Amino acid sequence: MKKVAVTVAVLALGLAACQKAADTNAANETAVENSADADVNAATNDAAASADAALNAAGNAVDNAGNAVDNAANTVSNATN
Repeated sequence: MKKVAVTVAVLALGLAACQKAADTNAANETAVENSADADVNAATNDAAASADAALNAAGNAVDNAGNAVDNAANTVSNATN
């Protein structure tokens, strides 16, 4: 009977150790997933900011070109007057 009790105790300790390892693994996996989410969000935000900056630069270039055309037209108009 003593052997059975010792065996049960050893098995109980082993199961407890497995549960702790499973909890630790689950916590580590959650931390990795959270870090991956943060990295993806940062990359997405950076890409969106870069795209916005590029669109703003393109819009400014178009505005500048329009202004140059207006200035050229004014110059021609002034020269003919």
